[in-house]
Amino acid sequence: MMIDLLKSHASVRKYTDEPVTDKQLHELIEAAQSAASSHFVQAYSIIDVTDTDKRDQLAELSKNPVQIKGAARALVFCADLKRLDYAAKKHGKTVEAGTTENFMVAVIDTALLAQNFVVAAESKGYGICYIGGVRNNPGPISKLLNLPEHVIPLFGLTFGVPAQTNEVKPRLPVQAILHTNEYEETKYETLLDEYDNVIRDYYASRSTNNKSASWTEGMADYLSEPRRSYMLDFVKGKGFLKK
Repeated sequence: MMIDLLKSHASVRKYTDEPVTDKQLHELIEAAQSAASSHFVQAYSIIDVTDTDKRDQLAELSKNPVQIKGAARALVFCADLKRLDYAAKKHGKTVEAGTTENFMVAVIDTALLAQNFVVAAESKGYGICYIGGVRNNPGPISKLLNLPEHVIPLFGLTFGVPAQTNEVKPRLPVQAILHTNEYEETKYETLLDEYDNVIRDYYASRSTNNKSASWTEGMADYLSEPRRSYMLDFVKGKGFLKK
């Protein structure tokens, strides 16, 4: 069942040498394109990095060399309004790419496309891993991939036939993210204590990379300092978030 497939997701970081053909890739992308798109703008592009030198550079720039070099395919998902520039020019108009709304539309469209791709890939027995490390060096990666104005790399995605699968990481309980009629924050103290215990047990019992840590501890460490603070200037430099 599809629900079982979705609930079985775990990131894959080691792949076999089995290749993925262009035909197989295109089938997955076609399925991904069926994702919802705000006003049907389809504000996304995917860069399939097949050139060995470019892939090596992408691996180093994203600081994910093992995953990117070891996967059958390494993709970069981009929020893209450049194609809309051309659509508008056909009718003597210009795209207001600099608005916050249009930036959000492009980012959301790209995320929906990517998640459809992931579900399609996993339904075929492939494994995947999102590579947020693409945002470690968005400028050099944009240059490497020749990304023009109004196109920004949001994340990478590696996929292929899994050589090793990981245990499914327990998510927050539904009660923690579902609110009825209005936002209820008073429940967090109890629910997060319970979830910390679940995560501690998971980390202690999983087959690799055992550790002793809770979810709230990890989030406190991760979010207590600014990260990739250069992203705002980079995004603005690409013609987004002007107003």
